[in-house]
Amino acid sequence: MGRMRRLVTSSSFSLQCFWFLLCAAASTVFVAHGLAASSGTRLPSPMTAKTADHLPLAKKAMEYFDASPDPFHAVQTSIDLLESAGFEELADGVSYKGKVVPGGKYYFTRNKSTLVAFAVGNKVVTNSDGGDDGDTGFGFKVIGGHTDSPNLKVKPRSKRGTTGVKAGSRQIGVECYGGGLWHTWFDRDLGISGRVLVRCNDDSTSSIQQRLVKLDRAILRVPNLAIHLQTAKDREAFKVNKEDHLSPILAMEAKKSLTGAAVSNLDEKEDDESDEDEDEDDDSDADESNSENETAVEEDGWTEYQEPLLLQLLSEELGVDTSDIADFELNLFDIQKANLGGAFSEFVHSARLDNLASCFLAVQALVEHVNDGCLDDDEDISMIVLYDHEEVGSTSAVGAASPIMGEAVRRISAAIHSDSNSNEDTLDATLRKSFVLSVDQAHAVHPNYAAKHEISHQPKMNEGMVIKRNSNQRYATTAVTGFLIREIAKRAGLPPVQEFIVRQDCGCGSTIGPLISSATGIRAIDMGCPQLSMHSIRETMGVCDLTNGLALFKAFLQHFREVDSAVEQ
Repeated sequence: MGRMRRLVTSSSFSLQCFWFLLCAAASTVFVAHGLAASSGTRLPSPMTAKTADHLPLAKKAMEYFDASPDPFHAVQTSIDLLESAGFEELADGVSYKGKVVPGGKYYFTRNKSTLVAFAVGNKVVTNSDGGDDGDTGFGFKVIGGHTDSPNLKVKPRSKRGTTGVKAGSRQIGVECYGGGLWHTWFDRDLGISGRVLVRCNDDSTSSIQQRLVKLDRAILRVPNLAIHLQTAKDREAFKVNKEDHLSPILAMEAKKSLTGAAVSNLDEKEDDESDEDEDEDDDSDADESNSENETAVEEDGWTEYQEPLLLQLLSEELGVDTSDIADFELNLFDIQKANLGGAFSEFVHSARLDNLASCFLAVQALVEHVNDGCLDDDEDISMIVLYDHEEVGSTSAVGAASPIMGEAVRRISAAIHSDSNSNEDTLDATLRKSFVLSVDQAHAVHPNYAAKHEISHQPKMNEGMVIKRNSNQRYATTAVTGFLIREIAKRAGLPPVQEFIVRQDCGCGSTIGPLISSATGIRAIDMGCPQLSMHSIRETMGVCDLTNGLALFKAFLQHFREVDSAVEQ
């Protein structure tokens, strides 16, 4: 026993000596690099150094997320990036013939909430008869995503009830859009954004303008019920009644919030002033007061059902009269900005990562594809399509089930062909050469709920993009389309693409891929960046996956034709 104690003591002493020498060596390294211990500066760990390489792109993405609280702003933010790279707008209601040419860069929008942008390669075949080998021309390399996210939308009649006041609080009527984790919307600082229709009148004409608005301050809040007012059963269940529990508070009774005076005192003050005015000039002031009251209560079938304080906030932000506001489409958003997180800044915490992360990467990939000079040798058309209404099924005039992509392919193809022989056969050949990356965020494995993932398909954040598969066709991926993307990633030197399928005892979501393929016949794959907390008001993804995604999208635009040509059709 004594010998054992001596051995332990000796070993401990040896370890202490080794640790002392190691620290001394480290101090030498610090001094050699001009980093004295007294300065408090530390050398970056290998993980920190690796993560730092990804931060410039992550910070740019975060600016995009913060500027895009709704589909209208997401489209406008994307347009700003495209126009800075020389893209020009195409009027959607006129012919493209003579306007779309090789080397050109273009975009158009629908409803200001769906965006289509494309760049024409300089080597596209413009003769529909093809060359000596019978090649009828080009295909479309498409990256598709969606601009919408689950949120609370202001109801068409924003005034809640007949007065807008309940229990002394003035509230806004809202409805749930999509399948959100609604409990995460409680106790958040909420702003309002969207588009407003504004009447513009001058001496000769009257028109309606669409104006974007973003009230980026804590105007609204959905407060939780205090724990003391809940039963144990209530706390355990935490069931949210969407109609009753999610109405946000805008202010206390409007007159008090506007004037700082109690409502009863304000009413008394108004009565006193009215009596004085009657003594001085009964007729003129009474007539003027009646005129103002008639204007205030004028009914046009819309204004009288809106919360007056909301209209006032909008008018002040837009610099117009409240009477000029004709209608609006507004939603609530969390005003907290996107942040870097984790010990080594390896995460991005933000609202609407699903699916603004994909939108940002798609726009950035197309812009860099153009700026890097890749159009010079490009035989195809590189395109991005960012749809609205994915979160509610895509079946709208501007969703993925709409004719937007099919129309774009047909009109662009007809405009590029220099002869009059372009026909349905030529269009079909173009479709067969085309491919869609349907890009929507994927589910990363959750460390607290790992059992919710299929045991062999557990994607991790910061380890690469994720291919999504479902044998029941909830996703568009096939063996061939999956191989094509894996091969492109391999040629680009990217991390191996991860795989995801849902457990058989869980329901499987879907996205735009199957809808596009079934409507156009274009091959597609469903994939995305892995993230946590999907459909929460705040979501999380890895900074490295933004870099991985951008690199993969650029590789797709650059190498798809050569990889696809090597696969038996």
